[in-house]
Amino acid sequence: MDRRTTGRVSAAALWFLLLISSAHSFYLPGVAPRDFQREDELQVKVNKLSSTKTQLPYDFYYLKYCKPTKVSNVAENLGEVLRGDRIENSIYTFHMRDEQSCTVACKVKLDAQAAKDFKEKIDDEYRVNMILDNLPVAVLRQRRDGSSLTTYEHGFRVGFKGNYAGSKEEKYFIHNHLSFRVMYHKDPETDSARIVGFEVSPISINHEYKEWDEKDPKVSTCNKNTKNIIQGGAVPQEVDTDKELIFTYDVTFKESDIKWASRWDTYLLMNDDQIHWFSIINSLMIVLFLSGMVAMIMMRTLYRDIANYNQLETQDEAQEETGWKLVHGDAFRAPVNSGLLCVYLGTGIQLFGMALVTMIFALLGFLSPSNRGGLMTAMVLLWVFMGLFGGYSSARLYKMFKGTEWKRNTLKTAFMFPGILFTVFFVLNALIWGEKSSGAVPFGTMFALVCLWFGISVPLVFVGSYLGFKKPVIDDPVKTNKIPRQIPEQAWYMKPMFSILIGGILPFGAVFIELFFILTSIWLNQFYYIFGFLFIVFVILMITCAEITIVLCYFQLCSEDYNWWWRAYLTAGSSALYLFLYSIFYFFTKLEITKLVSGILYFGYMLIASYAFFVLTGTIGFYACFWFVRKIYSSVKID
Repeated sequence: MDRRTTGRVSAAALWFLLLISSAHSFYLPGVAPRDFQREDELQVKVNKLSSTKTQLPYDFYYLKYCKPTKVSNVAENLGEVLRGDRIENSIYTFHMRDEQSCTVACKVKLDAQAAKDFKEKIDDEYRVNMILDNLPVAVLRQRRDGSSLTTYEHGFRVGFKGNYAGSKEEKYFIHNHLSFRVMYHKDPETDSARIVGFEVSPISINHEYKEWDEKDPKVSTCNKNTKNIIQGGAVPQEVDTDKELIFTYDVTFKESDIKWASRWDTYLLMNDDQIHWFSIINSLMIVLFLSGMVAMIMMRTLYRDIANYNQLETQDEAQEETGWKLVHGDAFRAPVNSGLLCVYLGTGIQLFGMALVTMIFALLGFLSPSNRGGLMTAMVLLWVFMGLFGGYSSARLYKMFKGTEWKRNTLKTAFMFPGILFTVFFVLNALIWGEKSSGAVPFGTMFALVCLWFGISVPLVFVGSYLGFKKPVIDDPVKTNKIPRQIPEQAWYMKPMFSILIGGILPFGAVFIELFFILTSIWLNQFYYIFGFLFIVFVILMITCAEITIVLCYFQLCSEDYNWWWRAYLTAGSSALYLFLYSIFYFFTKLEITKLVSGILYFGYMLIASYAFFVLTGTIGFYACFWFVRKIYSSVKID
């Protein structure tokens, strides 16, 4: 027996280590590699302007930057549109391995509105995002620990604030010269190369010129023939009404040893070693230890209870007995609002299916950061298709509760949760529209989402529901009495409110370290890629939700309170309350959001996330408890 247990433990440990290693190394690129020959044209595409201060993305051409003669949108997937990505062509084009010194892009004269827009975006610390061969542009950053490892910051700042020597008046300056550096990995046999890095050094310089020639513009502050672009003591370019801005750029190419498959590694090292592997493993170990303890206590106590109940010989002894056996005639009595409970459980199964499959895909590398918008698209589509399981599980339970209006129950399952989400999302989207941000979901995409919901999700919920109703009813292991038993006065610690709030602490404790990294990646524009750990945390969340609910349900039944149905759901679901409270703490300690609209957006989206978390954890807790109660009552002999 010991040998078998040891084998299981080693197998579990091996699986655990495999997951961790896969989190770090396994990578399926989002696009096929492209080989470039010498002199092949490279086109830089521009993406949104983003800021962690406002959380409102803007289209690149919202500011008066140089525009190509025809601005064309690159086809975006559903996830990219929902994220606010707007990928367009730009005037920045160069040729593979053909270095360019100072190239003039264009000259722009600022009117009052354009100057005001630039100043606002500099104030809010907006960053410009560009893409070359699916790699985002990045600025090299010095690491705080002084190590020589290369780390990147996303995009470059629009500009900065400062003052001239001897003046106290604060002025706005724009980064109008871009020094691009393209890293490539050369194939020694064919001389073709693949792009493995795209860096930029933004500079502000007040360009001067003698005469402006539109066909061949030249500036005296930087020379096409020299590598040295900026002369000593160059004046930065100020932003103000009626000022002329001259945008310039230069390009250098550098051969690199980085292979194409590893080109994203530097981007994923961005978050300053915030991922403290030790603390995550530590929390996992604590939770696993707790789970083991809980499981052991439960099994020993339960086996003793069942053995005692089954050894009682006379009716008198049975009547003197107290505990969970006494409420066997009421344990399976349908709860109040049983229809609503079925709706929430159906929705929970739909969410659980979506989360599990998304995580497995992400774990295998299909949703890596290089596959822009892939994660969001996968989640929306999987939610829609999981409607089948949602309808099925909701109908099975509704039939068990002897419900008769199955069509109404199905409609509620199909519309309630998505309806609430869509309403909140619509209000938030209207606010983003008001700010003229590119983060606002266009009407066409909104219509597509409604079509997915009504055209695929709702019919699938109905199909699932129909299949669920066709199945035989779930029989209770014991008969329910006609007259409900009176529940004795409960101790203060067994009161619903107290035990529900206590129950949510452990599941939240299992995820809160990982939650910090997830919030950081969403709100501080960083890549989230440690899906191996996320999957382990998700499994631990399921175990803790199940165990805490079973333990508290056992105590509840022992104190002769048989109203466990809703209590089981709310016990695990209350962890969502702690999640929302943590998001408030995160807002005030980590974010620098000052705008009212941005604050409303943050709390709106966190409310949606907390609501989904409530439905998901509540469902896990309920099904664990449902299995447990059926198991214990089918194990004892009842006369």
